[in-house]
Amino acid sequence: MSPAVEERHETRDTDLGDEELRVRLSKTWGSARGLIGILSTVDHKIIGIRYAVTAFVFLLAGGIMAIMMRLQLARPDSHLVDAELYNQLFTMHGTTMMFLFGVPVGEAFAVYLVPLMVGTRNIAFPRLNAFSYYVYLFGGLMLWGGFALSIRPDVGWFSYVPLANLNFTPGKGPDYWAQMITFTEVAALAVSVEIVVTILKQRAPGMTLDRIPLFVWTMLVHSFIIIFAMPAIMLASSMLIMERLVGTQFFNPDAGGDPLLWQHLFWFFGHPEVYIIFLPGTAFVSAIVATFSRRPVFGYLPMVLSLIAIGFLSFGLWVHHMFVTGLPEIGAAFFTASSMAIAIPNGVQIFCWIATLWDGKPVLKTPLIFVLGFFFIFVAGGLSGVMLASVPIDTQVHDTYFVVAHFHYVLIGGTVFPLVAAVYYWFPKVTGRLMDERLGKWQFFLAFTGFNITFFPMHLLGLHGMPRRVYTYPAETGWGGLNLLASAGALLFFASFLLMLYNMIASARSGALAGDNPWGADTLEWATSSPPQPQNFDRIPCVTSASPLWDQGDDKAVVGGLKVDERELVVTSLTEARPDIREESPAPSIWPFLAALATAAAFIGSIYSPWAITWGSPVVAILLVAWFWPKTIEENV
Repeated sequence: MSPAVEERHETRDTDLGDEELRVRLSKTWGSARGLIGILSTVDHKIIGIRYAVTAFVFLLAGGIMAIMMRLQLARPDSHLVDAELYNQLFTMHGTTMMFLFGVPVGEAFAVYLVPLMVGTRNIAFPRLNAFSYYVYLFGGLMLWGGFALSIRPDVGWFSYVPLANLNFTPGKGPDYWAQMITFTEVAALAVSVEIVVTILKQRAPGMTLDRIPLFVWTMLVHSFIIIFAMPAIMLASSMLIMERLVGTQFFNPDAGGDPLLWQHLFWFFGHPEVYIIFLPGTAFVSAIVATFSRRPVFGYLPMVLSLIAIGFLSFGLWVHHMFVTGLPEIGAAFFTASSMAIAIPNGVQIFCWIATLWDGKPVLKTPLIFVLGFFFIFVAGGLSGVMLASVPIDTQVHDTYFVVAHFHYVLIGGTVFPLVAAVYYWFPKVTGRLMDERLGKWQFFLAFTGFNITFFPMHLLGLHGMPRRVYTYPAETGWGGLNLLASAGALLFFASFLLMLYNMIASARSGALAGDNPWGADTLEWATSSPPQPQNFDRIPCVTSASPLWDQGDDKAVVGGLKVDERELVVTSLTEARPDIREESPAPSIWPFLAALATAAAFIGSIYSPWAITWGSPVVAILLVAWFWPKTIEENV
């Protein structure tokens, strides 16, 4: 190694002034230009933005499917689409919203914000992070590419057997659905491992467990739920495709299988999935309520304990989706009790947020207005959820539009309204510009009004006996008026997102400059420039408070001694966040992209022949060896 190279590698941040340090670190942590540079980047911020943009594209696609279904149901005896296409639209809408939007969009915010909030320069396992995004992207493209080529799943987003078995659905649509599940869950599991390690081992020195932002606590619980829940659906989808391709009999009662096994495996994932989708919304609410109330969230410890309780209780609810399958009464009673019990920690969170607003000085900006809309809609959805936890009520309305109304109130109210609030809140962090407040308030009016006009009438339709999953209905049922009202509301609700899209594009181009911390927030992501530099922090901060930007003022302690020309970050102890070691963060690499491409090719090929896994696995293994092959210092320079 030449002396010049050695000297450059020994340069520490304590040797340089602020401006020179920023320039040198930006070069060290930056991404290369050109196509190879774009595909090789491991910057968590770039990958987080890619996750978010891709998820919002899928949201728009799923929303278009919903509009087509609502137009079909707007009038009785409609022939806008036939039964076959309606089933395909219904399947694609639910699958897209649950697997390609609901989970990835929460992880997108976690990937972007958690490293900034805990005061580190990159996410743990950054190459795995890049790999996870490409796997998610290829899985979504595979499903929608199949739809464009008329290879369309039509068995619902839950793909119940025996309907999804080969003898009832002989096409390749369910196989594409099953492999898409594997794609997206591999990506989700990878991101969850990265988030857990980042939070537990890369927190800024001094950020003890009682100083972690509630957003970060929520994402930690969220990641653990994914780690324990996702393997169930991956196992189920693998069993389904093996049943269809190689003739296993897991779900065939004539050969000793059981179709209820599918429901148990699916819903053991499926009800934690509700909280996997919902918990990021609570993370957004905690951050926004604290900022716009000008005080920390009331009841930090009860909030954290409630999050942990939700994480545990979410795994004890899955059978309440199966009350009409002939369960023993004692089993139904247990799951009724657990379904009602989870309302307690959710209620604690609601009351803590309300107490924060009550004791603070709320500033009614667009993010907080959407949070207030979330309170109304989510509580309404929670109340109908408690009703459905009762076996007699659930038995009567299980397959009606009452259930459709309930889970949209919970999922849209609990996830989408906080998500829109989060977009307005963190848009300045990503772009350096503020979104238009006037358009934001108009969007809230359209969204809140359109949502309630769409889904509240569905409660009444369900109580009047309208079944779920039907593509049309006769005029003499009397359901036409409420369906027409719901369809009009859906158009209004969809228009609100087109307005948000316009607001985002216009504001990114010419919105008001935001500055580094336009909201006066208290967490570390606002201690950096907006948008952040590639290295996040020129000097790693030290934390002495749960609200460092409010309590520590401008005189903030920092960590010194990190190399400038190598990607070094600080690893800290688990509980007290004491600096343990300096660790090198992996550099950009093309191998994660190539490994994801080879994985996608193997999985897509396996839809048509099981031998594709046999021939594809060695290729993936070779690419993984190249990915992890140790590099010398000269090769990294």
